[in-house]
Amino acid sequence: MSRTDSGFRAKQYEFAAHLRDPDHCPAPADVEDRRMKIYRDLFFTNISNFLTNSYPVLAAQLGEDRWAVLVRDFYREHRSLSPLFPQVAREFLNYLADERKAPEDNDVEADPPFMYELAHYEWVETALKLADDADSSPQETPDGDLLDNQPVLSPLAWAMTYSWPVGEFTKDARPDQPAAEPQHHLVYRNNEGKVKYAKLNPVSARLFQLLEGEDVLTGREAVEIIAKELQHPEPEKVVASGLQIMEKWRELGVITGTLGH
Repeated sequence: MSRTDSGFRAKQYEFAAHLRDPDHCPAPADVEDRRMKIYRDLFFTNISNFLTNSYPVLAAQLGEDRWAVLVRDFYREHRSLSPLFPQVAREFLNYLADERKAPEDNDVEADPPFMYELAHYEWVETALKLADDADSSPQETPDGDLLDNQPVLSPLAWAMTYSWPVGEFTKDARPDQPAAEPQHHLVYRNNEGKVKYAKLNPVSARLFQLLEGEDVLTGREAVEIIAKELQHPEPEKVVASGLQIMEKWRELGVITGTLGH
């Protein structure tokens, strides 16, 4: 590397460091501050606006000032693994999960305990919107028997479990405490490309878990496992209920078909 190249790279690092943390990293001495301000505002505003649009409920719950501080900390501290702008929302979620530190200043309000779960719940919508379309297997039968064959779940259907009732948060309202029981949610992208949310009960959540697991199960085998776990006195009723759930999922596009067993 030539001395010219080395000097240019050093200038780039100095420039970028200032954009990330203007309070602690001085701007290059030969760049007018008026010009630097344009870059400072442009870069941070783009990131802030994108994250606010990706996490509108969380941003509203924190309030404008706390949200700005959180975004600034992410902007300053996080090193993204992807150069793609649409992945910024995922990078922010990674930051909340692995890097976010409790404020050291006792006068600064602590992060709310629901913050990560609410962020994850909002992120799922963005992730599914950006996900590639699913390709069905040539061996897949769209209208196959859901009990005697292996139901195939769409890769655009995700089941999540939260301790907070994240579906009850709005920009203006929040639950006071975690839910008494785990909260199961199904989020999927339908055939029209729209992301939809649905609550799952413990039985349907367990059914989804079994069908997406590594073991190859027919619909009947999966539901019979649940009946055994429940110690239900009439397993055939559990099978009938499970079939209704799977038929509804196929109607919604959550199940795309079946494979022979």
